[in-house]
Amino acid sequence: MMSQKNSRRELVLVGLSHRTAPVELREQVAFDGARTEQLSRKLQANQMVAEIVVLSTCNRSELYAVQSAACPANTGALESSFAASHGMLPASLNGYLYRQNDGDVVRHLFRVVASLDSQFLGEAEIQGQVRDAYLRAVAIGVTGPVLNRLFQAALEVGKRVRAETGISARPVSVAFAGVKLGERIFGNFMGHCALVVGAGAVAEQVVQHLRERGVSRLLVSSRTREHAEKLSQRFGGEIVPWESLSSVLATPDVIVCSAASSERVFSRGMLAQAMAVRSNRPLFLIDLAVPRNIEPSASELYNVYLYDIEDLEEIVEENRKARAMEVPRVEEIIAQHVSKFEAWQAATELAATWAGLSQAEKVKLIEARAEQIHPVSLENRQRWIQQTSALLEAERDVDRSDASGRPGRMRSSMRALRILFGYGEERS
Repeated sequence: MMSQKNSRRELVLVGLSHRTAPVELREQVAFDGARTEQLSRKLQANQMVAEIVVLSTCNRSELYAVQSAACPANTGALESSFAASHGMLPASLNGYLYRQNDGDVVRHLFRVVASLDSQFLGEAEIQGQVRDAYLRAVAIGVTGPVLNRLFQAALEVGKRVRAETGISARPVSVAFAGVKLGERIFGNFMGHCALVVGAGAVAEQVVQHLRERGVSRLLVSSRTREHAEKLSQRFGGEIVPWESLSSVLATPDVIVCSAASSERVFSRGMLAQAMAVRSNRPLFLIDLAVPRNIEPSASELYNVYLYDIEDLEEIVEENRKARAMEVPRVEEIIAQHVSKFEAWQAATELAATWAGLSQAEKVKLIEARAEQIHPVSLENRQRWIQQTSALLEAERDVDRSDASGRPGRMRSSMRALRILFGYGEERS
């Protein structure tokens, strides 16, 4: 009887995320660069894993591993190491960790990089975070053929999802939605001035987005001067005394309001005067305050674009629904790449199985398979045996991938192996 070797090394995932753990716990188990390297080297040196990638973001901490030949996959050991690396007992993570194996690991990672598992559907940062985690593992030297292939495939999934679907196209935060509206008016913020009134958290986010998009000048005003100073120092702004607000209204092109005030900060009349001074150049206002800081009827003024918190929340909700409509297409892309990865796994297992056979077993298998090919002449069957034997012996190192991201070609020997073992044609 032919010897059979199990060439599969199981994929294992242990982790937690915003879906399973509160932010306080996620903060405790975050992996920085030093802790990532220490844990990765320790697990590999102790032969607990053959390969490992640690993915750690503000919303998740996950270990992706391939079992070693010396130590079959043991999620319990990985969980203990996960906890110990943060000075915690494994029991303290009970109910928060999830564990997955093989195909579920592949599907999970592809969903993560496609942002389907993110706190905000369609967020773009996760693709870069997955890439950085993978490249860090490559630099440490703890990846191998399986995780190289898996993470390269994951990055391709992320690239396709963002290029072929609209899941990341619409802003789903109030701050970003406001800034995107402003870009519709001005095209970009280069050369424009912004005034921030008040110092709320959302207002700070708007200012950060404005700065990132090149707003040239920033004015800051708050009833509490200390708040204005902090915001000004953080984003490089100029402080405007609260009592002088009306005198600078003609200067900014963008005004962001989030002041705690029971009375209107800006009346329609004040803005009308400012527009006259600025020759009716467009003025974009975001009123994030409740009660509102700006008199609503100011929106009726020519070239004044006023949006309050309800307007922005309505836009965000519409955008969330639009992103959700893209999910089925994203799932299709993921399914395609899961199938491709599983085909690659099957191919490498076949190649390893063939390499583990003795020469006599190989000859016997080829001849037995040849007997099943009918109706074929004896001469053609012998020719098939000779060609198949030569092909398989010449090209056993099939479909390898390196860490540079350049997958090897699926050689013709793989096709012969699949036919020989009765798997039919290779899937594309």
